[in-house]
Amino acid sequence: MKDYVEIARKYRDDARKDRKGRKFCKWVRLAAEREYRDQQRAKGGSWEFYFDSWWANDVCSFFEKLPHVEGQWETKTITLEPSQIFILCCVFGWRRRIGEKPDRSDPRRFTIVYEECARKQAKSTTKAGVALYCLTCEGENGPQVKTAATTGQQARLIFGIAHQMVERTQALREWFRLEPMANSIVCWRNGGHIQPINSKASTQDGLNPHLSIIDELHAHKDRKLFDVLMSARGARKNPLSWYVTTAGYNQAGVCYEQRTILTKILEGIFEADHFWGIIYTLDEKDSPYDPKVWIKANPMLGVSVQEKELRDAARQAQISPQSEGEFKTKRCNLWLNAAQAWLNMAQWDACADSSLKIEQFYGRNAYLANDLSSRLDTTSSVILTTTDDGFPVWFGRFYLPEDSVQMLSGKHAHYIAWAKQGLFTLTPGNYIDYDRVERDNEEWAGLFNIQNGIAFDNWGSQQIASRLEDKGLTTIIMPYTSKEITPSALDLEGMIQTGRCRHDGNPVMKWMASNTVVDRRVDGSILPKKESKDSANKIDGIAALLMAWSRMRVSAPGLIYDTQGVFAV
Repeated sequence: MKDYVEIARKYRDDARKDRKGRKFCKWVRLAAEREYRDQQRAKGGSWEFYFDSWWANDVCSFFEKLPHVEGQWETKTITLEPSQIFILCCVFGWRRRIGEKPDRSDPRRFTIVYEECARKQAKSTTKAGVALYCLTCEGENGPQVKTAATTGQQARLIFGIAHQMVERTQALREWFRLEPMANSIVCWRNGGHIQPINSKASTQDGLNPHLSIIDELHAHKDRKLFDVLMSARGARKNPLSWYVTTAGYNQAGVCYEQRTILTKILEGIFEADHFWGIIYTLDEKDSPYDPKVWIKANPMLGVSVQEKELRDAARQAQISPQSEGEFKTKRCNLWLNAAQAWLNMAQWDACADSSLKIEQFYGRNAYLANDLSSRLDTTSSVILTTTDDGFPVWFGRFYLPEDSVQMLSGKHAHYIAWAKQGLFTLTPGNYIDYDRVERDNEEWAGLFNIQNGIAFDNWGSQQIASRLEDKGLTTIIMPYTSKEITPSALDLEGMIQTGRCRHDGNPVMKWMASNTVVDRRVDGSILPKKESKDSANKIDGIAALLMAWSRMRVSAPGLIYDTQGVFAV
């Protein structure tokens, strides 16, 4: 039997070594790095998760006994490619230890999988194999397997391939009862079934999926089916939700939400041991019309999709505006209208120093700014000062109403963890307690020499600013516009790039930095902002930092921070 684990390991290491991103995009490289770190962490045996080579090899061996049901192939049965082996080994090889010692009955570690790549990467075929494996090989009693999509026709794609695989495999036919026009595949040995459902079926009762596969998640206009399938799996001890998609246009939808969660896991912003995923796409610097980079979005290039096919599609896209969007989303797996992240998180991390404590800087000149909110949003206060070697250094304080933590935990599960760690200052009730924010600003003003006034954004800040003025403190209301913010934003950008600033590595601030996108305008101005007005990903800590930085520039208006260093003009 093949050593599938070794093939997966080589694929992982090839991705890790591809530092310049010639064949693997950023997200695949980060997925490989995550896998490597997890393998190292598991060696000690004290972690609750461990990798079982038997399960990894077993699922791949099962796959390669399945027949091809579409297209022309040199072999009658499927031959897995390294990218497919890597995915299967990661998802099924990692287990969660229940007892004192690892046991073959231990459940999978990962309960959510997000897989995104260009079209024609054999996604439907591999998901049909996953459906059959979970139905027959995981020891589940009465496993329900649901293949879901926006339409019945789309939902039946994976189901139909699985149906044909059973029909053409003698060993599987003995396990199943098939009807030519049936809407389910029944496994009589364990009472389980595979069944297609669509969004119209999202109100059905009795769903209890062991495995749910949602195909082309980007096409879902709302999250009803997603939420129904997720909530219905509560009775299963070993559930798996697998989301398969190409890129799309809707950044406010559930697909982009799940994609964002994955990217933040891969960047180390979130910890989520139950969530695994991979994204095959182009890097920001890549031209979609360069054939050399197509392999990044098309891991099955030369197997299920040919370069000539992509070349033809690229030519059509270059002469037809109507074809351009289709080529970029479906062939290069690029989300259209998606703003680019502003700050590089690896560079952000390089500026972090967890040994820094705000108490070390008491008594120094400093700049203080606040970005306020009302109820569900976070409120942020940032103090900006300098280190002994003259580098800017900042610390943040983040406020949330106690009632909002639970309300927001559905979209922001990390809020609860951060609240328990004391990274949020929780105020009673369901509204931010501005009195607490005011007291903390007053306290900081007593501990630092605040320069050029305490800054507030111009939303709802007049009252708190007025009260601080009554106490003898200077305040300033700042508009958050490109004219006002561009100089400080360019400063911060350059300092992050060159590592000439410091922060304490606060995970809340890092999350907000990772959420910040930017408009770059023809006049050279920029405005860091959220991806959209409705986005649940907050940036107010970064907004407060930029306002504080603007107050610092009042003291040193001639400072320019760029990628070459610091200059006075």
